[in-house]
Amino acid sequence: MTDQHVAIITGASSGIGLATTRTFLENGVAVVGVARDPKKLARAAENLKCLPAPFSVIALDVTADDAPARAVTHALDTFGRLDHLVNNAGIGSPLPVHETDDATLDRFLGIMLRAPFRLAREALAAFGDEATIVNVSSTYSILGGLRGGAYSAAKAGLNGLTLHMAAQYGSAGIRSNAVAPGVIPTPMTEHRLKLEAFRRLNYDMTPAARWGTPQDVAAAIWFLSSPASGWINGQVLAVDGGWTSTKFLTEEALSAPREKMAPDWTHSGRPPKKSP
Repeated sequence: MTDQHVAIITGASSGIGLATTRTFLENGVAVVGVARDPKKLARAAENLKCLPAPFSVIALDVTADDAPARAVTHALDTFGRLDHLVNNAGIGSPLPVHETDDATLDRFLGIMLRAPFRLAREALAAFGDEATIVNVSSTYSILGGLRGGAYSAAKAGLNGLTLHMAAQYGSAGIRSNAVAPGVIPTPMTEHRLKLEAFRRLNYDMTPAARWGTPQDVAAAIWFLSSPASGWINGQVLAVDGGWTSTKFLTEEALSAPREKMAPDWTHSGRPPKKSP
């Protein structure tokens, strides 16, 4: 068995997952990158091949029944061990509860709660001493947000799973934490950020004078996976420039007319009342 630590990172081909993969590799941790698109994974592997640790990829749908076993087996067969798990794969663009059908609900819960649960369960059996799990949650799991729907439900469930595992497995040397990013410009959010109201809702309420980046989140994930956080367990760390913890508005928002500030696209209101 090699002395080099090994991580499984889901959603590794773009956005936060790709930035996290790069950070782990730069710090000497071998990575098994999991994503659905083999072409995007191949491009990521080509771009990262010059870094000091090896990067092996496996194209998987994280919701598939055999995905956890295949990912963990790939790590053990390729590198001989497993030390870190980063559950990052996710989807966006949720709808309010009254607009969410069962198929959409099942899809959100399947990707962002059931899949991390099952992958963590598989990884627990393969971990050695001093292992870590970091789940990528969301600020929409910390406070209420318009249109959160199934997304908020899945991410809040992921926080609960994180806290349970911290208690259950902490005494075995396995630390479990979560990061809760704010809205980060990535391929998953770029279409939403084209909407002026969505940009204002996030940027105008964030004390930080810039947007967050995938690297901001990757740095937090790495910290929670590294010995530097060795006595941190069972925490949900918001990486959001202060969005969830402050009552901030930019000067532009404070001076804007009320009608200009109203983000009409978010206010779908209650569902229509049914006739008696």
